[in-house]
Amino acid sequence: MIRDSALWGEFGTIAVGDTRRRLSFFVMVLAWSRQMYVEFTLSQTMEQFLAAHVNAFNVLGVPKKVMVDNLRCAVLRHPRGEHAEFNPRYLDFARHYGFQIVACAVAKGNEKGRVERGVGYVKGNFLAGLDLPEFAALNPALRLWLESVANVRLHRETHRRPVDLWREEQAHLQAVNPRPFDVGRVLTLRANRQFRVSFEGNRYSVPARFAGSQVTVKVYPDRLCVYHGEELIARHGRSFERHRDIEDPDHPKALLAQRRHARDAHVLKRFLALSPLAAKYHAGLLERRGNAISHVRKIVALAEIHGDDPVLRAMTDALAFEAFSSEYIAHLIEARERKLPEASPLLLMRRQDALDLELPPADLSAYANLTGDDNGND
Repeated sequence: MIRDSALWGEFGTIAVGDTRRRLSFFVMVLAWSRQMYVEFTLSQTMEQFLAAHVNAFNVLGVPKKVMVDNLRCAVLRHPRGEHAEFNPRYLDFARHYGFQIVACAVAKGNEKGRVERGVGYVKGNFLAGLDLPEFAALNPALRLWLESVANVRLHRETHRRPVDLWREEQAHLQAVNPRPFDVGRVLTLRANRQFRVSFEGNRYSVPARFAGSQVTVKVYPDRLCVYHGEELIARHGRSFERHRDIEDPDHPKALLAQRRHARDAHVLKRFLALSPLAAKYHAGLLERRGNAISHVRKIVALAEIHGDDPVLRAMTDALAFEAFSSEYIAHLIEARERKLPEASPLLLMRRQDALDLELPPADLSAYANLTGDDNGND
């Protein structure tokens, strides 16, 4: 009977952005060939457990039996000497992929020895002395290690390379069910007034109209999907940092439009209260201008700066000339408030004052050399 074993391992913590997360790794070892599959994760939750199984099956094939330790994702209760009570979610998963679950007997470590040795081998070989890089770089490096070291070494028990035995074993492994199993973990949460749902120390947005609503969140290893009833209302990449606010730019748009509409209604009310003429001017703006409310906002702003009376006076003149524009109103106000320079004093000269002017005698020395003849004789 082709069987494999699955187990979690742990190796301290790793930096993820500005925080640190526990570093876990999932190990699956085929019992006959000792071919290994290993995958690093940042949690040991159900969606990670099931997704790691699927990834392992896609690489190794599906065995007839999977032996698991008594971890809660797989086994709810296993009293000594009694049959194990399996997690219903894991049972559904096993039926979908066509394998039988085998729980290790309580306090019988020898039953999971192969996979535990696999955990130790990962720690003692791949992780030994490794300066942990960013998490995103770990799994690509791990796959290279599996292909070039772990699965091509001469195994000390079989005295053969796991990869060679695995090629022989493949004929006895089942094909992966082509219909994917939905590994998402389902949570019921409530969106707050800022239209956010909180999960693992982070906040994720939903459309603003669902603020305060109860929603269903399906958590996957790499993403979160948020539903209201049967409707998918939000989808986000999953963050393993903490205290992050993750917003879809489309989610606040309806709220912003609603607030903008409310502000515009308030501005229009203020504009129409200026004078009975304001309604007529507004009608002209609607007829002549593409964005009438923009001109209304500017005219109200002019009233706040210069007062209502100058605006009303300018609007009256603008209506007379059928000039419908906030720029025209502003030009009229500016022109009327522009101060002209004061005229200089005008000095009038009397005729007698002109006759009494005393002028100094003319200096004729410049002409002294011009009195002789053309030959230079005196």
